[in-house]
Amino acid sequence: MCKHCYISTVTSGPEFLGTRLRHLLEVLDREVAAVYADLGLADVRPRFVAYIRTLGADGPRSIRDLAAAVGVTHSAASQTVAQMARRDLVTLTPGADARHRIVSLTPAAGRLLPTLDAEWAATAAAATALEAELSTPLSALIDEVLEALERRPMRERIADAAPGLLAH
Repeated sequence: MCKHCYISTVTSGPEFLGTRLRHLLEVLDREVAAVYADLGLADVRPRFVAYIRTLGADGPRSIRDLAAAVGVTHSAASQTVAQMARRDLVTLTPGADARHRIVSLTPAAGRLLPTLDAEWAATAAAATALEAELSTPLSALIDEVLEALERRPMRERIADAAPGLLAH
């Protein structure tokens, strides 16, 4: 357990699973953000990099297509793209259909690609090394959990655990 973290007072049982997963993501993001700061990329957030690399590889895309490529909801992609636009990493232009906006990298973001590609490869190697220290690779466990929740959603599991708690 992280002895310097607020979460250290929380038990390691499944009742705090969501809290602990958020904390894990915060720890990982904080460390990766520190790498970006070390690289002089203070405006780049860890969540931006998949978008920048996707747009760099595939060119301009609608927010909906970008969300699918990155593996997030349209709402999450829209919020992230708005943050990126405020940092001059992407531009938004109207699509052929007024409901769609097309996201493009700015020249400044395009110049970051070689550094971000190198960081991505280093982070992937570090993640592989981290998984080698674990009893079960975290990526495999995450896949397993997502598949289990697809088969039987958490709401259904909660309803089964406490009959009568939910109205329907």
